[in-house]
Amino acid sequence: MTDLFDAPATSTGGAITDFDGALLLVTPTEIRENVPTKNGPSDATVADVQVVDGPQAGTELKSILVFQKILQKQLRPKVGTGRMVLGRLGKGTATPGKTAPWILGDPTDQDKQAARDHLAKVAPPF
Repeated sequence: MTDLFDAPATSTGGAITDFDGALLLVTPTEIRENVPTKNGPSDATVADVQVVDGPQAGTELKSILVFQKILQKQLRPKVGTGRMVLGRLGKGTATPGKTAPWILGDPTDQDKQAARDHLAKVAPPF
């Protein structure tokens, strides 16, 4: 007999910052407030991440927590829309007394084509 239910999914581990320099497709799915961390509670954006290029191309992470503030600002407008955010992960410009923030840089036309090609391989057309 086949059950009509599955066990709960677990976080796949890893962090978005593991993919510095890579082109990423990020699907933000929810906002979590007051997530316990070693530095105290912090808000996070939950997202699914697909690595489009680089040494870890093809890697997919489900339900990772994104704590980096600038990345959250870039992702949050798309939470719950089902839309993916495409960008190249890197470091922005540091302000005095602070470290450079993680950001998703705007994709080039070549990046957009690479993402289309990636999706054609991993997702069946509708």
